[in-house]
Amino acid sequence: MLLVGITVMMMVPGTAQNNIMQLWEGDPPNYRETGEVTVWDTADIVRIRNVQYPDIAIFLPSKKNATGEGVVICPGGGYAGLAYDWEGSDIAHRLNAAGIAAFVLKYRLPRSKSNIVQYKSPLMDAQRAMRLVRYHAARWHVDPGKIGIMGFSAGGHLASTLSTHYDTGNPGSEDPVERMSCRPDYSILVYPVISFQDEITNMGTRDYLLSTDPDPVLVRHFSNELQVTSDTPPAILVHSDDDTAVPVENSLAYYRALRVHHIPSEVHIYPYGGHGFSLAIGKGYLSTWPDRVVEWIRYVNK
Repeated sequence: MLLVGITVMMMVPGTAQNNIMQLWEGDPPNYRETGEVTVWDTADIVRIRNVQYPDIAIFLPSKKNATGEGVVICPGGGYAGLAYDWEGSDIAHRLNAAGIAAFVLKYRLPRSKSNIVQYKSPLMDAQRAMRLVRYHAARWHVDPGKIGIMGFSAGGHLASTLSTHYDTGNPGSEDPVERMSCRPDYSILVYPVISFQDEITNMGTRDYLLSTDPDPVLVRHFSNELQVTSDTPPAILVHSDDDTAVPVENSLAYYRALRVHHIPSEVHIYPYGGHGFSLAIGKGYLSTWPDRVVEWIRYVNK
């Protein structure tokens, strides 16, 4: 079943109307009106295309269980769509069960005609989401110094892009949210696209963000293993060795770059699972990967 329009947000499993916060009041930056509408496909996995107005869905544990940690979640979908529940709200509920606040980002996709510059919107949205969560941290019982970014597949590319292309905020902005830093305190990257280098990238993801004939400067700019510095946040990476869509070399390249800069990092490579396994329910010990992530979040935030 296809559902079209913004008001359908009230019908998404695991969310309610008052759990949604738009990233900007009015039109977001890099936006032009084209008559496009957001499309929701709820036939199986909840998939979203043509996002027009980005937002975060807010998932909070009970106050008594809250640990003060928060995670912004970027669902995957190859920059062509968003696997919104599979790699978004389902993950948020799992984090809530561990006392961690979660914020599922519905970010704009680069091929939408509403983008002025197609590759700019996803990162703009991730930066704004991080600022919003930090700005409202007290309201949501989150420690502003314990907010991470999490991403799956192309969402992992976006999460690693934010981790290597952040800023500390604009102190002169009239918008108090824009004064906040958008640097994540840590990163959780699950079967992520990291590199846009020909040898190991997922070409579909690269093509959707940059086009089929990309500028080599942008290819390097968005090859995030090449952008790691000593200030890049710590990261945990989860991947399957038999992933034929996004080679495990993506996670290994990022891990090696973090090691070079002496940044705390951890990588879990499972021998099976393929690509896009979400919570891996029913897939043996692969289904324990969220436990490893929660343990690691505790470690980096102690």
